[in-house]
Amino acid sequence: MLRPMTGTPPRAIGAYRYTPAELLPSDPRAPRAAATVRDLLARRFPAGVVDHIGSTAVTGCPGKGIVDLMLIYPQGSLAQARDAVDSLGFQPQTFGDPFPEERPMRVGTVDISGRAVRVHVHVIADSSPEVAALRSFRDRLRADPVLCAAYSDYKRRLISAGITGSPDYSESKGAFIRAVLSGVDPPTAIPTAPRTQKG
Repeated sequence: MLRPMTGTPPRAIGAYRYTPAELLPSDPRAPRAAATVRDLLARRFPAGVVDHIGSTAVTGCPGKGIVDLMLIYPQGSLAQARDAVDSLGFQPQTFGDPFPEERPMRVGTVDISGRAVRVHVHVIADSSPEVAALRSFRDRLRADPVLCAAYSDYKRRLISAGITGSPDYSESKGAFIRAVLSGVDPPTAIPTAPRTQKG
């Protein structure tokens, strides 16, 4: 006779392993990974909105192969949103320069077709201008293959220059993103050496 399971049920999200940045081909499993986590979070925190952002949200766009998601929460429910993410097994960021708990990022993996796909969940208030900025940059990449190619080339050259650690890599590519969102030509020159290379 089958006995009911006791104890803590297994968590849906696996352990995360940090690695320096590398430019990988677009992963067709990324949309499935995003949808899987979106469904899990919707059950834990129905008041939130989950949006797939970053390079993995753009078909054919090379990137680090990490699925970036925003969990957008109504004002006043940061603790509930953060608890929902944590309850799935997502882990606090321990590499680079961690995001503050007032605007946290959690990391983990989800199994898609037998492979652990890395996921970052950015927990952001619906009133934050960051929400519109992240969506806008994603949508511009989706709409403009030339911009997508230029962004990929910029990241490739950052990595070739040895800028692969967090937060240097994120800060350096941020200059490109800010230029695009400001309506000016994105930079072509890149830093010649990493600054901190925190891991």
